[in-house]
Amino acid sequence: MRSQSLFAGALLLALAATSCSTGPAPPKPGTPAFNWAAAKENYRASDFQKADANLVDVIRTDNEFAARARAWELVISAGLVQGFSQLADSFEAGARANRANPMPFHKQVTTMRSYAGAAALQLVETSRAFLEKDKDPNVLLAFEYPGGSAAEPGSLKRVAGGIVIQDAERDSLQSAMLQRGVLLSVCRAVGSADDPAKALEKFKGEVLVPRDVFLFALAKALREQSELFGPNKVDQPTRQKLMFQQALDVLHAIPETQETKALIAKIQTSMKKIRGA
Repeated sequence: MRSQSLFAGALLLALAATSCSTGPAPPKPGTPAFNWAAAKENYRASDFQKADANLVDVIRTDNEFAARARAWELVISAGLVQGFSQLADSFEAGARANRANPMPFHKQVTTMRSYAGAAALQLVETSRAFLEKDKDPNVLLAFEYPGGSAAEPGSLKRVAGGIVIQDAERDSLQSAMLQRGVLLSVCRAVGSADDPAKALEKFKGEVLVPRDVFLFALAKALREQSELFGPNKVDQPTRQKLMFQQALDVLHAIPETQETKALIAKIQTSMKKIRGA
């Protein structure tokens, strides 16, 4: 009798092990599915740089996640450019204000503009792929409304005023500014640039944005963020012209309106002022 009980117990354990082993296997590292899942996890944790890197890995190949990843990556990279650029501008103002000790501020300006420049070039690259491959009349935003606040953090003014802050506070400021940049980028992408509350409402269900609205927001971001490469900042006219041209390409991919005509005129005027253009 005891041997029968032992046999039955062993059989149950074997069946349990078999049922567990036949469940869905987790995605393998390096695959699009793995990187997509990692992007979601990092995005929820507000680690937007890592989420962006995950999405860039997804869109290197054509796969089931690529179309959703391209739209998402455009939103994040535009937010990163904005966040890093505004940080750099504030540290630059801080260097002018703190004439006795400008070096810590200058170092941050260089670092922040380097990060912003990399994100800006990625924005151009992904927007090219988006124009080529994503033709649906609506753009699916397959992600959640981000955390953070649209208000500037208080420590930003302290930095701009020339106050040297500790590393921990600087890291916290950077995190807050990147959250803010991505949040504002999300608002622009859904056509609610000046109304975060309205943008949040749109994320209560499936978020489908008309392609024309999404692309117009992208063109505006490309034009505005091209200032990073202007003569008063990084001073790389070739890259500034690249961003202007990409903004024009995006605008030419949507129907002409009074708004698109006005933006095209602004970009063309700015391009004529570029040194060597």
